[in-house]
Amino acid sequence: MTKCQCLKMRHIIILYDIPFPLSIHSGLLGKAVFLTFPFKLIKRGAGMFINYADLPDQHRLFTDYLYNFDRVKGYYKYNFRDKEEYIKLFKKKAEMYGENRGFLHEILRKQYADKKLSENTSNNLDLLKERNTLAVVTGQQLGVLGGPLYTFYKIITAIKLCNNLNERYDDFAFVPVFWLEGDDHDFEEVKSINIIDENNNIKKISYEDEIPDEENKGSVGFLKLNPDINRFFDELTRELRDTEFKDDIISKIKLFYSEGRTFKDAFRDLIFWLFDSYGLLIFDPQDGEVKKLLTPIFKKEISDFRQHSEKLVHVSAKLEEEYHAQVKVRPINLFYHTDEGRYLIEPVENDFRLKRKRKKFTYDELQDLIQKEPARFSPNVLLRPVCQDYLLPTAFYIGGPGEISYFAQVMPLYSIYHVEPPIIYPRSSATLIEKNISSLLEKYDLEPLDIFTEPEKLKNKVMEIISPNSLDEIFKGTTNEIELTYDKLKERLFEFDKTIADASTKYRQKTTHYLDELKGKALEAQKKKHEVTLRQIDKLSAALFPNLNLQERELNFVYFAYRYGLDFIKKIFDELAINKFEHQSIKL
Repeated sequence: MTKCQCLKMRHIIILYDIPFPLSIHSGLLGKAVFLTFPFKLIKRGAGMFINYADLPDQHRLFTDYLYNFDRVKGYYKYNFRDKEEYIKLFKKKAEMYGENRGFLHEILRKQYADKKLSENTSNNLDLLKERNTLAVVTGQQLGVLGGPLYTFYKIITAIKLCNNLNERYDDFAFVPVFWLEGDDHDFEEVKSINIIDENNNIKKISYEDEIPDEENKGSVGFLKLNPDINRFFDELTRELRDTEFKDDIISKIKLFYSEGRTFKDAFRDLIFWLFDSYGLLIFDPQDGEVKKLLTPIFKKEISDFRQHSEKLVHVSAKLEEEYHAQVKVRPINLFYHTDEGRYLIEPVENDFRLKRKRKKFTYDELQDLIQKEPARFSPNVLLRPVCQDYLLPTAFYIGGPGEISYFAQVMPLYSIYHVEPPIIYPRSSATLIEKNISSLLEKYDLEPLDIFTEPEKLKNKVMEIISPNSLDEIFKGTTNEIELTYDKLKERLFEFDKTIADASTKYRQKTTHYLDELKGKALEAQKKKHEVTLRQIDKLSAALFPNLNLQERELNFVYFAYRYGLDFIKKIFDELAINKFEHQSIKL
């Protein structure tokens, strides 16, 4: 007996699991069924997928990169969807990166000296020495407790892409590498996490440094945790209700984030704990030996900065005309580290100086410092990718929307430094939906996409659905009747006295005003009647669209880990799709 399963989603009927030829519209051949809907919410297997263009606040440069590459091909060397280009790049990368492999292997071995590696990680580390081994790289700022969820999605995308590539290309080996962005000095972006408290409110928990905000704190990677980390964990523990996993999870994380340890060491140990079994290589570019390898890049940035900035300004101006430039262009893409902080190097007449400092260097002094003390230098956001791909045989870089946007500005630097750029591969994106949240969605006939709006708009929408009579329709009808009545009255009064007829407008306005007041009171009464529903809508918004932002950009992994244990990481790993290039919903 032939079976056709249908899933009704509002006004859409989606057909799937069809084991026979079926004719719809222009006809379908074989077992593969491809349907295109104006409303781009499509069920595939275990999760829902939403086109990025339908999500709020998505940059057009990013969505064109995903779905209309011809529009942006002038800014990128490779189309990540064009698999015919893969082999050409793989061969080129394998041929170019012979000299640094031995150094990199030795550096990473030393960086892992204090760790007992999993078999997968140990094998990947050894593979890095081989000429046919390529890297799938991603990276992130060192957010406390791992930062937002998307950090983990970047890592999982890199690991799963390596697995897929290793199955497909026998002549090459692929290893996932995480680049610790410890040189970054934006403390405000890494010091806090968000969770949801027992009252379904978004709770921000921050670690506070003793250094005043107005002072330059230097690179985050070198900052040592002070006693405030204990208060941070006390607050976190209070805000999380007791579960069978809570004590073990918090205790383990506290071992990493303890007083006296650096942000970098804590972050690295957390990521190692969670992803070592998958073979992830964690690379520390702040290592002094790494900076020695980057000496030629740093020197060239100083000697040829005018040429570099000219090309960057040109591409950035073009981007501004068509899209937007993600990063403000600086004359020099290099920072210098002092005991007081991390400072951008700026040209001044024939010399150089540190931004907001009186410290000056001649050209020769700066070149000499790079040669003798390369660890004092670090690239900015535009030069960092070039440094990364100068050091590593990077075939793919896993990036989010912002990174993909700024890579459009970076590409000229690759040519200048004679470094082959990688394929920029979009990281996977997801919203995690707990069982109770899924039940509420079903109760109110909502999809995740419906939640991606302001809570008040969502509440009004739900009120319209569940109320037997629409207040908007009631008051709209009444307003129309009153307007019509006043129009007729004004015509009749005009026969008696034009002044009195004109005065009717004033009374019309008063009536409309009182009607609006009445509607407001009716809305309040409606909301009071449906208090439970409104609280549930607040719960939905907090869980799926916290702070009017995608969940992956706001919530920290600990919020789910303490509720479900570390098995939730494995579930995400198993279900996160890396080749759909749409936003996914994953049910926990």
